[in-house]
Amino acid sequence: MKVCVVGTGAIGGFLGVRLAHAGHDISLIARGPHLAAIQSNGLKLIQDGEQLIANNVVATSNISELSAQDVVIMALKAHQIAAIVDKLPHLFGKDTVVVTVQNGIPWWYFQNMGQNLSREYANRTVETVDPGGVLKSAIDAHRILGCIAYPAMVIVEPGVIQHIEGVRFPVGELDGADSARVNRISEMFIEAGFKSPVLPDIRSEIWLKLWGNLSFNPISAVTHATLEAICQYPLTRELAASMMLEAQAVAEKLGASFRVTVERRIEGAEKVGKHKTSMLQDVESGKPLEIDGMLGAVIELAEVTATDVPALKSIYACVCLLNKTIADEQVSIKGWPRQ
Repeated sequence: MKVCVVGTGAIGGFLGVRLAHAGHDISLIARGPHLAAIQSNGLKLIQDGEQLIANNVVATSNISELSAQDVVIMALKAHQIAAIVDKLPHLFGKDTVVVTVQNGIPWWYFQNMGQNLSREYANRTVETVDPGGVLKSAIDAHRILGCIAYPAMVIVEPGVIQHIEGVRFPVGELDGADSARVNRISEMFIEAGFKSPVLPDIRSEIWLKLWGNLSFNPISAVTHATLEAICQYPLTRELAASMMLEAQAVAEKLGASFRVTVERRIEGAEKVGKHKTSMLQDVESGKPLEIDGMLGAVIELAEVTATDVPALKSIYACVCLLNKTIADEQVSIKGWPRQ
């Protein structure tokens, strides 16, 4: 299939390399030194002690150079999508499927809702991640499949990504249907070496992944601690649990359910080890932080559902100020080991 990965960071690159080696026609949208390295040397994946290089790909920063695709994988961070949404129609044919892998609450959360979710919020705009409903209006929800990215990845240098752990990319129709196309995307991912079950309730799985993102990511950003450290230090472990329980209360009012306990979710994060979250990696690189999709949108939904979330609001205030400091001072904030 013709597949375009829009946003070839660590996760997008992981998908792109594996899909290219599975025989698909891959285009990668990237920018800066990362793009230059891919164009010169291909995109290298380091996984399980082995190296895979995808050099039979098209790499560009200009979406308009490409033609209609069978599949568009949206791997940009939530706050980056609006800037390129007007160019996406260049990639759309009649049956093009858009697979979204953003962290956090997606812009389409209240579109095409299944029968097991609260219908009173149908077609509502999630203003925090989609101000004015720009994305909601620009991308037909019937094109969209939800996807959750569980792997931990890092970009070790331009053009080189490293797999830390995990290969799971569950997918699902927004309305929960068991369609031919969602099974086709699942099979494509599985053939590329991923675990990709088809889920009847993609939103509940979004909340399960988001449990970790909304707690561990911002805590790591303000403390510079790894997942293992956050989970093993009693005070931050307790804070993460409080944030997760507040989010669970919001999610359940919206009709979502949780198939594991908070404690089990924390234990799973602890097992990842000394991994820096994506938000901590962005802090160290001086990049804008992916706050709103992970945390701001949850606070918005808490207000919609009249749910009290004091821990979430406190951490949100701290990490927003951190993000402002990084932007205003044009600095990266990196901890260096003592000599």
